[in-house]
Amino acid sequence: MADPPAPHSPSTPPTNPITVGSTARKTTDAPGSGTPPTEITLADLRRSGHRQRSVRAELRGNLLARMRADETRFPGIVGFDDTVLPQVERALLAGHDIVFLGERGQGKTRLIRTLVGLLDEWSPAVAGCEINDHPYAPVCGRCRLLLAEVGERLPIAWRHRSERFGEKLATPDTSVGDLIGDVDPVKVAEGRTLGDPETVHYGLVPRTNRGIFSINELPDLAERIQVSLLNVLEERDIQVRGYMLRLPLDILLVASANPEDYTNRGRIITPLKDRFGAEVRTHYPLRLDDELRLIRQEAVVSWADSPLGRPELPDHLIEVVARFTRAVRDAPQVDQRSGVSARLAVAAAETVAASAVRRAALTGEDTATARVVDLAAIVPAVRGKVEFDQLEEGREDEVLALLLRRAIAETFRAKLAGTDLSGLQQRFERDGAVETGDLVPAAELLRRIGPVPGLAAILNRLDIDGAESPGLAAAALELAMEGLHLNRRLAKEELPGRTVYGG
Repeated sequence: MADPPAPHSPSTPPTNPITVGSTARKTTDAPGSGTPPTEITLADLRRSGHRQRSVRAELRGNLLARMRADETRFPGIVGFDDTVLPQVERALLAGHDIVFLGERGQGKTRLIRTLVGLLDEWSPAVAGCEINDHPYAPVCGRCRLLLAEVGERLPIAWRHRSERFGEKLATPDTSVGDLIGDVDPVKVAEGRTLGDPETVHYGLVPRTNRGIFSINELPDLAERIQVSLLNVLEERDIQVRGYMLRLPLDILLVASANPEDYTNRGRIITPLKDRFGAEVRTHYPLRLDDELRLIRQEAVVSWADSPLGRPELPDHLIEVVARFTRAVRDAPQVDQRSGVSARLAVAAAETVAASAVRRAALTGEDTATARVVDLAAIVPAVRGKVEFDQLEEGREDEVLALLLRRAIAETFRAKLAGTDLSGLQQRFERDGAVETGDLVPAAELLRRIGPVPGLAAILNRLDIDGAESPGLAAAALELAMEGLHLNRRLAKEELPGRTVYGG
């Protein structure tokens, strides 16, 4: 019989519900080999040669295989190659639970979620089991009774690795029942006795058995709730109140915390800290090129439904955003304890692109191309993402605008230092001022400026093909004009919605 069709998405469970006594359509030598088998039993699984592995063994084996093949282990993670990722790899190879410490917006949650990719693609579990028991060694009462009843005809379900990840944001109202479990009054009302293990409603942790469970912002979890995790991390089991119940769990526990919360607003209790095998500190991108890669990777807005298509965001503007973000992180006026999230850079780049789209929509431009004039929109857009020192109250916009001008000046020097801009300066001396603005189309700006000697050299230094579009040529000239102004070689007057160079 033909193989069943592949699921539409990784999280889609295999189709065709399994019933006791069904026969296999397809078996596989090991999980993770494409489309999962369906309608198989324990006997079929044994015949396939499948070997049971713990979560830690899976992670270790798959990580080593990718390392030997020189494959990507943590897709989408930028700037951690030489610092954080080696620590994470050592922790996984050692089989340690991990707590990630870092300021907001450093990619802790993103990094945690990439760990799922190191699990086997498909994993067998007893069909219908709430805690995903392995068919070879079920631990819950329901599955043990079913195994005793049907034996080798025990039905098997296949779970994709995306289904083996659990996540909980630690909020103050989180209870032990949410994480570990509690009595299910509905099951009691159905006639089961109160001491019957079948009346237990399992929490998120046991429901992620044989997978990875993440707790974000762990210090925000009340200390008495943190105590409930002690057995999970050390004895690898759970205990539910009022029950003589000990369920051995196969789980990797990872958590994230802000260092400030870690020591002040909340804390991780000492016994729990001691049970984490590894503590990994994250950081913001250390190098400018990592900041640039991060912005290019994350600042992607879908414009598929827009008649204008995706806006053009020249490289020199992305560099301005990256330098601005790094300047904000280093500014003495900013409260550094709270950090400056990488989301600031992403939001800033998306705002610049949106400003270009707005101009194109209002002026009829065919292509939306961001220019220096669009950078002014960054300040009000990101103001809420920065916490300032109390002494700077009322000066927030002024400080951010100053840092933005500094970032533009640094980008100008990095990109156009040594370029002969005398032709552009002579144009202002000869023909007078040029007015631009966030609603001045690129073609109109180029018409107002006119021919500029040395324009080809400017475009070449910025890696822009002047024949590509008037928008890119206008973007290059605006950077050159703004750079000349910031270096006090060209006058500038700013008016509401307008900017006059050479006035």
